[in-house]
Amino acid sequence: MLNRLLRAFLKRQTLINCRNFIFSITTKFSLFIPSSTMASQSPESIISNPPKFDPSQPSIPISYPITTLEELESRSYFDSFHYPFNKASVPLNGNLSLPQKPRLLVCHDMAGGYSDDKWVQGGTHSDAYAIWHWYLMDVFVYFSHSLVTLPPPSWVNTAHKHGVKVLGTFLTEWDEGRIISDKLLSSMEYARMCAERLTELATALGFDGWLINMEVKLDPAQIANMKEFVSILTEMMHLSKPGSLVIWYDSVTVHGELDWQDQLNDKNKAFFDLCDGIFINYTWKEGYPKLSANIAGDRKFDVYMGIDVFGRNTYGGGEWTTNIALDVIRNDDVSAAIFAPGWVYEKKLPPDFQTAQNRWWGLVEKSWGLMQNYPRTIPFYSDFDQGRGHHISVSGRQISDADWCNLSCQSFQPFLEYSEESGMDDVQALVNLEEKSYSGGGNVTYKGTLGNLSFITKRLFQAKLLLGDSALGFTYSVKSDGDSLIGISLEFLSNEGEVMLVLLASHGNALLTMNQFSSKFNKVIMPHRVIRPESSDGWVLQENVIAMSGYTLTEIRTVCYKLRPQLAEQQISEYYAVLGHLSIQTSGQNVQFPPSSSWAVVGQDVTWKAGRDKSKSVSFTVLWRLKDGIDFNDIEKYIVYIEKTPEADANLDVKLQAVQEFLGTALVEVFYVSDLLVPSGISSLKFIIQVHGIDGTCQPLDDSPFFQLDVEAPNTL
Repeated sequence: MLNRLLRAFLKRQTLINCRNFIFSITTKFSLFIPSSTMASQSPESIISNPPKFDPSQPSIPISYPITTLEELESRSYFDSFHYPFNKASVPLNGNLSLPQKPRLLVCHDMAGGYSDDKWVQGGTHSDAYAIWHWYLMDVFVYFSHSLVTLPPPSWVNTAHKHGVKVLGTFLTEWDEGRIISDKLLSSMEYARMCAERLTELATALGFDGWLINMEVKLDPAQIANMKEFVSILTEMMHLSKPGSLVIWYDSVTVHGELDWQDQLNDKNKAFFDLCDGIFINYTWKEGYPKLSANIAGDRKFDVYMGIDVFGRNTYGGGEWTTNIALDVIRNDDVSAAIFAPGWVYEKKLPPDFQTAQNRWWGLVEKSWGLMQNYPRTIPFYSDFDQGRGHHISVSGRQISDADWCNLSCQSFQPFLEYSEESGMDDVQALVNLEEKSYSGGGNVTYKGTLGNLSFITKRLFQAKLLLGDSALGFTYSVKSDGDSLIGISLEFLSNEGEVMLVLLASHGNALLTMNQFSSKFNKVIMPHRVIRPESSDGWVLQENVIAMSGYTLTEIRTVCYKLRPQLAEQQISEYYAVLGHLSIQTSGQNVQFPPSSSWAVVGQDVTWKAGRDKSKSVSFTVLWRLKDGIDFNDIEKYIVYIEKTPEADANLDVKLQAVQEFLGTALVEVFYVSDLLVPSGISSLKFIIQVHGIDGTCQPLDDSPFFQLDVEAPNTL
């Protein structure tokens, strides 16, 4: 028994040690270097002359961890140029309290963290790692092998939108971690101070708490201060941020030994009693979840049994058999903690990341079920953007054709069901990043064959929306091949438990539609209005109005169908259609944007550089805010454009039409422009901040706030 435990311990230590060594080398030389810079330099030149990072100086905004207690104590992070960019802006969507049932916690741990996601304003890697199955989890932990891991705001924003709490990580490990722990626990006063600093960081940056991972041996005399640290951090977080969480990792025991217990017992329960839960190490055995539940009593759902997706001595083997452990945990009525789901991405599993990811999370859903529901409130809007892609569109007009990634832009993700097999009578549904989108960078594409079926329905959202007296307007954009049509199926539940199915049919022959669907739905509604937007690339907007007072909307599905004569039903019928967005709002109500005069916009940190052929480049920060006394809370995001004004030319008989070029997206009221090329002959630059509402609408560019910057003369550079 002792030999087996020793082998498991050494294997774990060796794996983590090797990973930490590799990560420490790559982090030192890549964390603060843009990918474009990395591509242009050899590894030898980067290692021999790494660029010095000064967080106080303006530069491309990034997310980064705190690596020393001195940094934490001094509050130097708040003096960083990057601090304002790292504030999450999306509040948690849903209940502050976790449900009293088995929960699912997901711990990020993807290639050491701070990869493509460190670029706060977005990166250029369209294949960046992302998660879009938020509806299957309750808590998300951002993890890296640093002392204080601060979640990038992109993860907080998209998780909060989907109702998922986000935790940072406080970690000590190895010899350096022991030195840090000795200082942390040198006195109760110092431990309390560190707890105060961590609380301040989480509250200021907008995330929901901490995972405490003390993977070092402690002196028994330090345990009292360790308990004080956990207790004070939990108390302060609860006071500063209602609904916040502090979770203890199963590592050091109450006797100071670094001895993973793989269960809740008398060696770690004292820490569990002082905080909101325990993340049990992933080398547990069958029966341990039940034993842990018995010890936890009425707090059994605060026990999160760990599962390592890489399969390192984890119960069930992880990887494609992660569901084996999930089934045991669920049956024993405790919660689960999935560690390193980025395995799917890091292993480059075939045929591609998106397919492999959907397949893996499909196993999780079969075992664990759905954790979230949306829409919950009105207005509701989704353009199915995954936060990455090859283009960006706004209301049917493409504004960028460049590769990009920015998880903050992720829209509500559809609950698409993964299917291993596709039969003759089937239509596959997938989020498509290649097809031009209606808004954002994605859409839902439906393709396949209807065969002998008259229609097929596909799950889009599981909802929990109580309808009031006001009618609701449903608007969605579609484009399709041939006679392929898309409708929207709505499932309603009455107070008495009666189920009502309503079809929002596509435009077309109303008589044929009624004949085909009136016996299958309680109500069939034809479009109230059909619009083809300008420059829409084939997009058609359909508007429907429905009143179901007192009913709860429980499910939204798409209906793939064709209106065809009966004699053609024996033929294979190819189907292809695209859903660009879905909007639900109170009928007749739209977001009313404050005019540009309501905003104060300023620029600062302006620096110019001379270039070739009389060109220049400029870097600066643009900040904006609503003027005092003006209140407007329905903002989803801002899209920043640049408009370059040419110098006056007497030879021009006509005024050149202004062209707005896409620069980026912001969720906070600040944007950094880095090394923007200004060709010769340009007299001024107009930076336009287009406000986008939570209902999917956007302010016209002509009425959007802006900042005008005159181009400096060459002799002033």
